[in-house]
Amino acid sequence: MNTLFWLQTGACGGESLAILSADSPSLEQLLSTHDIELLWHPSLSHASMREHDAIFERIVSGNQTLDILCVEGSIVTAPRGTGLYDSYQGRARMDIARELAQHADVVVAMGTCAAFGGVHAATPNPSDCIGLQYNREQPGGLFPPEWRSRRGLPVINVSGCPAHPHAMTQTLAWLTTGLPLQLDGLNRPKAFFNTMVHQGCTRNEYHEYDIEEMAPGGPACLFFNLGCQGPMTQAVCNSDLWNGTSSKTRAGVPCFGCTSPAFPRDIDLFSTEKIGDIPLRLPLGVERARYMAYKNLAHHAAPARVKDKEMDS
Repeated sequence: MNTLFWLQTGACGGESLAILSADSPSLEQLLSTHDIELLWHPSLSHASMREHDAIFERIVSGNQTLDILCVEGSIVTAPRGTGLYDSYQGRARMDIARELAQHADVVVAMGTCAAFGGVHAATPNPSDCIGLQYNREQPGGLFPPEWRSRRGLPVINVSGCPAHPHAMTQTLAWLTTGLPLQLDGLNRPKAFFNTMVHQGCTRNEYHEYDIEEMAPGGPACLFFNLGCQGPMTQAVCNSDLWNGTSSKTRAGVPCFGCTSPAFPRDIDLFSTEKIGDIPLRLPLGVERARYMAYKNLAHHAAPARVKDKEMDS
């Protein structure tokens, strides 16, 4: 039996809502087929807070094993490093998270807030929010970069705002097998962070031929003018559609890069920063000079069905 404790911090419940829509596996299948005992979840547990306190005491006293600790939400450290802006019964939740983590075999940051600080850590960050083991792009959050759980793992970052339902349930399913879990340079499970949102996007052909929307509403690419971060963002949104149906870009909304440690960017999310006519940030692995030359040629080589969209704009 694998035990799991789900802790909410930093005023976030997005992952709790998102995981309810998972179906591969669903939350119910995850708990039953992978032999997981859910010790506590703030929304799904029917026990009283008195029982919550008893479970916590059993864990920290060593009388209750804790295999997986999931943390959802930013780590609030204000005021002045006390964390008391986010407290429970007079105790900072950051201290509760720290103590539970010391007794957990594995710690999983569910969502970008828990992983990197997320929305709450954006400028001006009045609550001095950080992530569990990152502070935005910088290693080191509540725990230093060298911190490891009882199984010898860093905090596993299942980022996203919210995290993809299947990234959450499949990561948890993988952890219960005891097999090694491959992580990327940001300690995210590689299986869910090794492709770009751009891959599988229905607007790809327009991007390749440099046919771009100037305002929301059309089928063309949103990268050049409307701030789409799809070519730079690693996530499965267009390869494993949300609810098996859609994604941001398929719904006509630019990707905001919500799985990235710098999310949200400190600019208008619906605008593209440029140097001249070329975006300041280019698709990962692309050289600027080659990109400029290629786009100029591609625009002139666009087939009629694509150019017709440009003429309609």
